[in-house]
Amino acid sequence: MSDDASPRMIAVAGKGGTGKTVTIAVLARLLAEREDAGRLLLIDADPAGGLLCALGIEARRTMGEVREAVIRTAKGADSQAKAELADKVEYLAFEALTEMDGFSVLAMGRTETLGCYCPVNSLLRQAIKSLSLSFDTILIDGEAGLEQINRQVVRHLDALVVVSDPTARGLETASMIKKMIDVDRAIRCEKLGLVFNRVNGNREALAQSAERIGIDVFGMIPYDETVAEFDFAGTPITGLPADSTALTAYAEVIDKHLLPTP
Repeated sequence: MSDDASPRMIAVAGKGGTGKTVTIAVLARLLAEREDAGRLLLIDADPAGGLLCALGIEARRTMGEVREAVIRTAKGADSQAKAELADKVEYLAFEALTEMDGFSVLAMGRTETLGCYCPVNSLLRQAIKSLSLSFDTILIDGEAGLEQINRQVVRHLDALVVVSDPTARGLETASMIKKMIDVDRAIRCEKLGLVFNRVNGNREALAQSAERIGIDVFGMIPYDETVAEFDFAGTPITGLPADSTALTAYAEVIDKHLLPTP
């Protein structure tokens, strides 16, 4: 990536239980295998931290822990020490990276100290921005809404993948996210699409449902027994076999919508 280029930002959101975190893990596996994705960074912006389990790793340090450390330092620091916080936060952010085969992971984690602490949050956002410039593609695991992404990570996305199961509640959440993009302007997003997960028939009805709420369908991922077995056993999703039907379907989502051929 050139010095003046910005990394490609892709986020995944959706109702809890739809397979959002599995989606991130599968996309990470596939993107890590592609040269056109470049250096890949995963940001676990969901405080529940399910992505780390899906990847089979433990974070060395979360950004929530970095925030707590900075707040403690700021409370007892003199003016000179406070002025040095920006460099310290950036260093700690790089220290919080967990290196995997083909990609790096940064966990946001939870914060314990209540209150706004806007200057600290601003330092964290700037540190993540600086860190992100070392990567070509950034994949973000977000909450059902977009506040976590908007507040802590980025304010612009190249693509937002909304994951839904074939249920009315999943579609309701997708509609809410679309409203946050189109009406509330919670975050700037170049491309928004819906991925139906664990699909077992009724594809035409699902496509019609997405059309009614005005969201493009990026893909329909078939129910895959292997994914269910891996997820239940706590086996890292990145180890799915090459013949996994879900893996094949997600590869099509990448080809057609996330990294389309120019």
